Amino acid sequence: MRAALVLFGALVAGGAVTVLTYLSANNSAAAVLAGLAGAGASTIALHGLIGH
Repeated sequence: MRAALVLFGALVAGGAVTVLTYLSANNSAAAVLAGLAGAGASTIALHGLIGH
């Protein structure tokens, strides 16, 4: 259950980064790359924040 919560949170955060980057830059490739980076970073952060 913890892993699902961490991955879902990372998905939401990555999606938010993607949308905000696209609205800012109007560049879909940059938005996707920023979203993937945001999802990866938030996965690590949420893993550390959400305890066992």
